Amino acid sequence: MTNTVLTFGTFDVFHVGHLRILERARGLGDRLIVGVSTDRLNIFKKGRPPVFSERERVDIIKALRCVDGVFLEESLELKRHYLLQHSAAVLAMGSDWAGRFDEFNDICRVVYLERTPAISTTAVIEKIRL
Repeated sequence: MTNTVLTFGTFDVFHVGHLRILERARGLGDRLIVGVSTDRLNIFKKGRPPVFSERERVDIIKALRCVDGVFLEESLELKRHYLLQHSAAVLAMGSDWAGRFDEFNDICRVVYLERTPAISTTAVIEKIRL
């Protein structure tokens, strides 16, 4: 039986922190499926459109060796549906979300992964602006 890990993110302005967290998520199972936030969802969550379109971000994530499948995450309220749809054994999220997804422990194991220190999309965008 395949041990599927599911994770979610915007993955805008892709950087090494994104890569490291995806690699560590993949290490939790046999298969990694990634939900990439739609442009509309990103505007709702962050109050701004992403730098790269959802299609471009999906293409970037699909190209990674550690990723086995990608889908568009259209709503935060559909996380349970996505976990069940993909038969996820593990939900892996960044540690900045610690405790926020514990409600899914009834259908899968929830793991919060430490983020790569001193790097974030916001920091990368600020560095580019300077």
